[in-house]
Parts: sequence; C-alpha cells; structure tokens
Amino acid sequence: MRNITVSLLFCLLPFIHFSQTLNGKVYDTKSVLKNIKVINKTQNRMTITNADGDFKIEAKVQDSIIFQSLFYHQKTVVLKPSHFGSMAVFELKEILNELDEVEVKAEPEQPVFSEETYNIELKNIIQEDIKNHPEKYAPLGNNQGVDFVYLAKKLYNLIKSKKPKTEKPTVITYKNFTSLIETSSFFNLELLTQSLKIPEAYNYLFLDYCASKQLSSELLKEENKMQLLEALVVNSQLFLILLEEYGEESLKQE
Repeated sequence: MRNITVSLLFCLLPFIHFSQTLNGKVYDTKSVLKNIKVINKTQNRMTITNADGDFKIEAKVQDSIIFQSLFYHQKTVVLKPSHFGSMAVFELKEILNELDEVEVKAEPEQPVFSEETYNIELKNIIQEDIKNHPEKYAPLGNNQGVDFVYLAKKLYNLIKSKKPKTEKPTVITYKNFTSLIETSSFFNLELLTQSLKIPEAYNYLFLDYCASKQLSSELLKEENKMQLLEALVVNSQLFLILLEEYGEESLKQE
C-alpha cells in the first residue's frame, strides 16, 4: 500500500510542479493599463487586466503569453522561472505616429473686408470705366445725367465678385477610405479583420458603409487619429449587427 502511495506521488509530482498561477501587472510609460487581453497561447486560456492593471492566469514555464490591445503593440513573452513566485511586471508600448500622412487641403482663407479699402477700389474702378467707356456716362437726352442702369449693373457685379464664397464641409468618401486602408500602416486590412472583426469578404462593403455615415474629413488629420479609430470601432459594431441580422442587402440599403 505504501509503495502504491509513493508511486502515485511520483506520478502527480510533474503536475503539481507545473500547475502554477502567473500573477502579473501591465503598464505603459504613464500608468497601469486596464482591459488588456492576456492570452496563454500554449494552454488556450485568456483573461483581462483589472482597473489596477493586475491579472492572474494559469501558466507554466515555457508557456507563451500574449498581450493584446487595440491601442498598444502586441507583445509575446515566453515565461521563465523568474516570472513566478512574485508579481511579474510587463510593459506595453503605445501605438503612436503610425498613421501615414493624408493630404487634406486647407480651407481657403477668406478675405478680410475693409470698408475704406473697398470704397477706394470702387472709386478707382468707376473712374477707370469712365475713362474706357465715356459714352456710357454721357448725358442721356433731356435727362442730363449718367446711365444709372449701366452703373447699377457695374456695382452689382462688383459687389457679387467681392462676396466671399462659403464652402460646404467635406466628408470622408469611399475613395478616401480605400486609399487610407491601402496606404496606411495603421488603418489597414489587418486592423479591419483582426481588431474590428470584419469578415475579410466584407472589408470593402464596410468601408462603403462608413462612407455613408458622412464622417468629417477633419478626422483624417494626424491629430484626430484616435477619433477616427473610435468612429470605426462604433461603426464596425453596428455593421456586424446589421450583417448578422439582415445580411448584405440591408447594409447596401443602409
């Protein structure tokens, strides 16, 4: 009986030795990070970090641990004995400055209206016109005056040409989206399929769907990169719901 017990202990010893819990904390250069996916690829386990950046996951030496987040570079760590026995600390690098430059034309500067300058210009134009077309300003029969109809037309055309033109706000078109996805190292097809979970066959239909939302072209600027990403995340969730419930035809109508 004693021999059986000893044999059993020897059989279970490897499992006792390797059955461990990895206690860790995840942070970046500024603070701890919450809601980071922690995946034990070797054992097919997953958890997320809490508000303090802490996590616990079953693991053993030589297991591959993957840290994933939409806003941080993915990190893979092969566990060593030093990772166990105390709190293991892992640092992630934030995704910054990876958006390729997108050319967005600046809005034309509107001329500043100056009444004094305007009156001087108007006077000079009228004098020049009298010099070039004196017949238009000659007395008209018994009226003993100028051609006021002609003068009124000249004034109207001048005022019309000085009136600043208001341009309609531009939106991100389907062509803008496809160009961005095909040229950017951050907003690419990998982002759509892996991070936003868009099926590969529906990538360009999703871009068409986003274009229909008429997002402001201001989001294409480098400083608005995170706002554009947030808009894509929200639209991807709506897109997947519509795709699941109603199919492709409903999305096209939408």
